[in-house]
Amino acid sequence: MDLSNRVQFLAEIAIMAGLAVILDLFSFRIWANGGSVSLAMIPIFFMAFRRGLAGGLITGLLVGILQVIIGPLFYVHPVQFLLDYPIAFTVVGFAGLFKVSEDAKPTKRYTSILLGCLIGSGLRFLSHYISGVVWFGSSAPEGTPVELFSLIYNGSYMLPIFIISSIILVLLSKAAPRLVHGR
Repeated sequence: MDLSNRVQFLAEIAIMAGLAVILDLFSFRIWANGGSVSLAMIPIFFMAFRRGLAGGLITGLLVGILQVIIGPLFYVHPVQFLLDYPIAFTVVGFAGLFKVSEDAKPTKRYTSILLGCLIGSGLRFLSHYISGVVWFGSSAPEGTPVELFSLIYNGSYMLPIFIISSIILVLLSKAAPRLVHGR
């Protein structure tokens, strides 16, 4: 990658990470101690589908770091902190494994988006789920297994995020395939 392309790559990452943080400010909070539906993952997915694995992972990591800087944060242990912030958003970038060309048939583009969003959302969910089981089991209602509590708690906001992100990115791919899948 020459200098001009590298600068463009880094500029796109910075812009999309900033956009993700701004979108997260307009989230719909479901739970008091975290867990909200927001559009913050869309710019990470966008970079993953546009620039591949490196673009997605770097954008996700930057979003996680920016969230830590901007705050407010809720954490009880350093590993839980890593799982719920930098790791949770970095793994969204694994959607980049499903990058396809703008010239791919529409069904292939849409399928890659759905699979990428599923993997990225699923990995973020897994990061929050593990954190919930290990560190937030005491929040489970009496008689509720910790695993079920974490599944419901984290699934209640991650499933809508997956669905919304998938729909928006498929619509973007349909309207502007070069923007989403090109360089």
